[in-house]
Amino acid sequence: MGMTDPVADLLTRIRNGSRARKPAVDVPNSKLKREIVRILKEYNFVRDTVELPDKRQGILRIYLRYAKGDEPVIIGLDRISKPGIRKFISAEDVGLSTHNTQGITVLSTSSGVMSNYEAARKKIGGEILLKCW
Repeated sequence: MGMTDPVADLLTRIRNGSRARKPAVDVPNSKLKREIVRILKEYNFVRDTVELPDKRQGILRIYLRYAKGDEPVIIGLDRISKPGIRKFISAEDVGLSTHNTQGITVLSTSSGVMSNYEAARKKIGGEILLKCW
């Protein structure tokens, strides 16, 4: 039986690995997960990613980032839009989401997966996938 929410599984693996002070976590690879992790890497929440081949879809190894004193850089990681309840944000509200906020929001838009800052710059809205701070 397949997984019902692969994005929630990705976030849970990153959150648990970070709290356990693991150097890296492995998740099943997909295009959406690669894009989410690319954004997390772009904003320095994760150190690096490597795609490893296997007999199925491949494995995405995510190297976690830690601050001084071995404290995880990722303080919080929340799934916003769930399979049962989708959450969307308009282009106007994306611009407001960049003010007085910590961290980033990852959106799935008609132009691909991007952060709220990039979506505000392009003036487009979309589905709110997750928040990371």
